[in-house]
Amino acid sequence: MSKLTVTQQLRLQTKLTPAQIQVIKLLELPSCDLQQRINEELQENPALEEGRDPEEVQAEKYEENDFYEEDDYSNPLQNDDFNYDAYVNDDETPDYVARNQNYSADQSSDEIQFAGSTSFSEYLKQQIYLTKMTKPQRHIAKWVLGNIDEDGFLRRTTEQLVDDLAFQEGLTVSDAEMEDIVNQIKEFDPVGVASYDLQECLLKQLKEKPDSPANELAQRILTRCFDAFSRHRFDYVKAKLDVDDDSFKAAVNEILHLNQKPANTFTGNTYESKVSTIIPDFFVENRDGELILTLNTGEISELHVSREYQQMLKEQAQIKSKDNRAAALFLKDKINAAYTFIDAINLRNETLRKTMTAILQRQNEFFLEGDELSLKPMKMQDIADDTGYDISTISRVCNSKYVQTEYGIFPLKHFFSDSMTNAEGEEVSTREIKDKLIEIVAAEDKQNPLTDDALVLLLSEAGFPIARRTIAKYREQLDIPVARLRKQA
Repeated sequence: MSKLTVTQQLRLQTKLTPAQIQVIKLLELPSCDLQQRINEELQENPALEEGRDPEEVQAEKYEENDFYEEDDYSNPLQNDDFNYDAYVNDDETPDYVARNQNYSADQSSDEIQFAGSTSFSEYLKQQIYLTKMTKPQRHIAKWVLGNIDEDGFLRRTTEQLVDDLAFQEGLTVSDAEMEDIVNQIKEFDPVGVASYDLQECLLKQLKEKPDSPANELAQRILTRCFDAFSRHRFDYVKAKLDVDDDSFKAAVNEILHLNQKPANTFTGNTYESKVSTIIPDFFVENRDGELILTLNTGEISELHVSREYQQMLKEQAQIKSKDNRAAALFLKDKINAAYTFIDAINLRNETLRKTMTAILQRQNEFFLEGDELSLKPMKMQDIADDTGYDISTISRVCNSKYVQTEYGIFPLKHFFSDSMTNAEGEEVSTREIKDKLIEIVAAEDKQNPLTDDALVLLLSEAGFPIARRTIAKYREQLDIPVARLRKQA
């Protein structure tokens, strides 16, 4: 019979504090979601107030007039004259404090139900009755609307719609009649709805805008150089269309203000509407060759700890009775949470600014010139080494964050890529190799498309010696089919 024994084990285990967890969650939030998180905290914590501290504003006024004297009042939680931890017993934690400590930011309240709302699909169907369609045509139009995806695109050709209608509904219509119905739907609101692809959608919106040189050039760019423009090959586009930098920037600005997903402009009700506009987290400005980085805090509220709550805590601390222990614990908990949240916001902003500065330094040439080919190979570990942060922190910073430049708005992940050594022994970005691969495939004979082995030879001749399996991997990442599927009659 075995004996029961007691043994001791020494084990190191890392645990994140609640403050660290809060910073991590704030790091993941883009600017557009940060204000919502701040609003939630303002509602939950009465000790946290919006705006600048009134006493600090008043102090600045005194400083300007040389009348200001240092206020002896400071954060009571850092006051050595009174030991709040000794005053309040940890075992006497009220229920409301325990509930607050168990709260998770991931938990959400019950969704508010909206009555009498209009969906995007219903909104489009209502517009059918504003047309001169016959009753059978209206029936077909409603069926066509059912093929529009959640972004507002109709990604089926006329021939495919005709075949699907015959198979699903048993109705036979000509290609011409189907095309007429689809064209009428394309005139519906919002502008660009039922477009076959992004190019058609953007051009439709430009044609609805007032005529201007920038608008005309924007239409030429999307008509003649859409693929190159979508890959940010701006130098190629400017050379092909023979336009100067100022005209090109004006046209790009026109395109950037278009809506890439027609359904997102629908505002039928608060619950179903979506916001399609990307709010950049950073702004980078080129001032005579010097890059100026600005963190987007325009819509984010300033915060301070309530002076009233601090005074209440100071007063409660002077009353040494058990009846006031719960009140003192509540005040201390809320004030502590307010200071912690403000510190977490400041640390988030500092981390974002430091990370983006490191990206600017490594990709300086791109931010100055806007040439995709000037992007250098860069990994998240490189930025982690530059900033001293952990690679997981860099990953959180770069997730769902955007930077606005004079060449457009880019996700931070756009600037990261692996590297390889070319025939000259230089390190080049894999993005450069992919661009070359796209260029070769675009110029191939579609009746005799290039196999992966042929692509290996052509890329090697261009100075990129890579393996066949790497070609296959890049093809999949770029959505380029194999040779037999690219063949055209």
